[in-house]
Amino acid sequence: MSRDHAVNDWYPVADTVRPGARATRLLDTDLQVAWDGAAAAVTDAAGTAHPVQIRYGHVWTCLGAAPRALFEISEAEEPGRRLVPCGRVRVRCSPLRAVENFLDIAHFPFVHKGILGAEPQTEVFPYAVKIREEVDEVWATQVRFHQPQAAKSAGGATEIRYEYRVPHPMAAVLYKTCPPRPEAWDVIAIFVQPVSETECIAWPWMALYDDESSHAEMVQFQQEIFVQDRSILENQLPVRLPLDPRMEIPTRADLTSIAYRRWLKRRGATYGAMTEAQ
Repeated sequence: MSRDHAVNDWYPVADTVRPGARATRLLDTDLQVAWDGAAAAVTDAAGTAHPVQIRYGHVWTCLGAAPRALFEISEAEEPGRRLVPCGRVRVRCSPLRAVENFLDIAHFPFVHKGILGAEPQTEVFPYAVKIREEVDEVWATQVRFHQPQAAKSAGGATEIRYEYRVPHPMAAVLYKTCPPRPEAWDVIAIFVQPVSETECIAWPWMALYDDESSHAEMVQFQQEIFVQDRSILENQLPVRLPLDPRMEIPTRADLTSIAYRRWLKRRGATYGAMTEAQ
């Protein structure tokens, strides 16, 4: 466990869709979050105010004294995109497990049958994974997968191109084929709020070119996918993510997961992880 490292990162604690005040929990710390549609405040049980920034449709805060910079998603500034916070999904699993699941391609035909995958087309084609040292991020590129319905706006089954990016231990960004604009990428992200080492809240977010689907339809589409993942995540053992490669046997399809775990261990980002067999 390395909470000392984790406290200096930014985390989402609310979205900007619903104004109001609510209690929540972050890194084993009770918080009060207030959002009035224009400004936000975050305080802990002792009354200490924590820094706030509004980015990507969410209220973010940091509990540490030396906040790291929050990562950039340049597509959020592109005109014409619809920026869609997709609510939240509370999951009884390690926050790192939630991110790793988002990066996993192989489970599509089995967990998201008829949407993101379907049997017998279960092959994960070779792809490239790299830790980009210049930005300290994990990237998976040249990913291809057959999908029955890649997005709410997709008209039918097609082969989808993907790129995955991990810019933060508890956030991941997916760039994928945009059905209405083949020259562009759709952007889907998962921002994870670590409630504790074994419980988290996933905040999905999208930046899409889609002039046909309603906001409710797009949110429902993403919520359906994340709810399907929840039952799998809540039954994974061990609950915390193992970082020692000897603790779980990877396959060729797990290249992104392998790089993610290696990157976490190198950074000392071990909150929600197991660093050795127990």
